[in-house]
Amino acid sequence: MNWKGNLPALKFLGLFLAVYAIGNLLYGSYIEYNYPGVDKMTQWVSNQTCWLINRIADDETMAVMSTSRPITMIVQNEKTILNIYEGCNGINVMIVFIAFIIAFGGLSKRGALFMSVGVVMIHVANLMRIALLFGIAKHYESWFYYVHKYVFTAALYVIVLLLWWVWVSKMVKTHDRARQ
Repeated sequence: MNWKGNLPALKFLGLFLAVYAIGNLLYGSYIEYNYPGVDKMTQWVSNQTCWLINRIADDETMAVMSTSRPITMIVQNEKTILNIYEGCNGINVMIVFIAFIIAFGGLSKRGALFMSVGVVMIHVANLMRIALLFGIAKHYESWFYYVHKYVFTAALYVIVLLLWWVWVSKMVKTHDRARQ
């Protein structure tokens, strides 16, 4: 086997896995530090989702932090409509996104800017995902599991794939051409 021919791919894979592992270890430590309470990022996402729901659907919702479990509940008329766990805050998706950008040559000002824009886009998409899940939980409860598990999870990762495509095909290639 010719290792030299595969060296760029192995370097990418190693760097991707290292950044992903470090990001997940840091995130896991953050979650453990806040346990058994709700972490600040999940609280922030829950509050922003309620703000979005209240503006779009004119529903009166509020985020209520659980005192017995690490979840936030979106409540309407004293009824819990949606539970938001730490995995719903989008951090894991952002870690995967960032790991790819760094592994594919993103340790630069341009990479940092693209990561920042991408993280904001992922965050906004995640807020919209949770707000739509609220509507589905409220009006089409029997569809909730499948839409949450498959449709919206896939939609969020399609956004990440599109951002990666933009990074590889547009940002990196344009930058490489400009250096020549």
